[in-house]
Amino acid sequence: MTPQYDLAIIGAGSGGLTAANFAARLGVRVALIEEHKIGGDCTWTGCVPSKALLKAAKVAHEARTASHYGIRVAPSVTDMSAVRDYIRGAIGRVYRFETPEELARQSIDVIPGAAHFIDPLTILAGEHTVRAKTFLIATGARPAAPALAGIEDVPYQTYEHIFDNDALPPRLLVVGGGPIGSELAQAYQRLGSQVTIVARTLLPKEEPEAREKIEQAFEREGGRLVRGRAKSVRRDGSEIVLSTGAGHDPEQLRGDMLLIAAGRSPSVSGLGLEKAGVKYSAKGIPVDNHLRTNVPHIYAAGDVLGGYQFTHFAGWQAFQAARNALLPGHSSGFTDVVPWVTFTDPEIAHVGLTEEEARKQFGQEVQALRWEMSHTDRAVCENDEDGFIKVVTSRDGTVLGATIVAGRAGETITEFILALRHHWKIADLAGAIHAYPTYSTAVQQLAAQAAIDTLLSGTSGRLLLGLSKLVR
Repeated sequence: MTPQYDLAIIGAGSGGLTAANFAARLGVRVALIEEHKIGGDCTWTGCVPSKALLKAAKVAHEARTASHYGIRVAPSVTDMSAVRDYIRGAIGRVYRFETPEELARQSIDVIPGAAHFIDPLTILAGEHTVRAKTFLIATGARPAAPALAGIEDVPYQTYEHIFDNDALPPRLLVVGGGPIGSELAQAYQRLGSQVTIVARTLLPKEEPEAREKIEQAFEREGGRLVRGRAKSVRRDGSEIVLSTGAGHDPEQLRGDMLLIAAGRSPSVSGLGLEKAGVKYSAKGIPVDNHLRTNVPHIYAAGDVLGGYQFTHFAGWQAFQAARNALLPGHSSGFTDVVPWVTFTDPEIAHVGLTEEEARKQFGQEVQALRWEMSHTDRAVCENDEDGFIKVVTSRDGTVLGATIVAGRAGETITEFILALRHHWKIADLAGAIHAYPTYSTAVQQLAAQAAIDTLLSGTSGRLLLGLSKLVR
């Protein structure tokens, strides 16, 4: 039987949408299969609603602290139902470019239904039988269930449903200190809840000094961080009781709502991968450097692989997979230059190696450069001085990694992404004029200081200093 499609994509999140758009522009026959909602986690339960919530929370925080700027406002009151409506409005304005009708105009066939293979060349999606030459699995990931005694008997929220919440809980308990837990905890604290996070640390993958800044900001705003591990949970009337620590007298934390933010697991169940002969495990789907599974015409990309779980990385990787499936030659589906941003306030942006990782890899042939945001005029004007830029370089100045803690860290990190991509040295950033006053001015300030220090060091530096005296 002749295949109906050149490429069938399972999953219409950021990865699937990117791959489908690229395939359609090549003029091939492409099907996009989605069990739930087009746009996936990013549009409906992740990036978009969380950033809309964070905006509402920031407005509440700025109203509460407006007197610092000489502005007096009445005490703010959070209407959580209206906040929810604002979040839904943001989702709708993003989704309008992802509707089945919009995709159809791009010559993408959207097929609703839960997809599972019935053989290596055929998928059953709802009532539709789909045959294709090649397949791309981009089903993403789902909230991971923690090993928490009693959790099955207690109502709790995950990122999949908390954005539908229309009532502000007086007390919110959060299990997990990763990006999801940290962002939502700070947002609810600012909106008016009393928030307690249970985690060994916040944002464990970040530089230690970056983690410290976020922990300080959260606690300064009234939140509480309980260091350790949640052991059990139970209901006590209308309250939720979370037990932490060990021994005979664990701490008992009481709250009105429980948020579980304990990571995400690849969505591999129910796909019929066994019938397609595709190897997988609970950790994800293994692929080669070109994103092929062990079945050569079936590719996989994004969160379902079990690696980086970022919208931008899933989109980039799915594009590479589609390119490899549909065009001659092959491109790598992996890169060391993967940036990420945690949208707390201040934000943390990172790309490349941390100082610890760089020293493990290169030993003492590493230097760490730092610039305080309190020395950057725009940050001073924005009352955003409690941050920094940290750049890790090799001895010759080649950029190995960067971390930024600041109000607009996610925007400022971009030139370090380019520096890593093109193997630039820190001095290369110093030579480019940066607009003033901006947050990126701090990048030039740091780079210029490093370049001057290098220029004036050693024998050549002493000669330059001597020559400068002669010409004066």
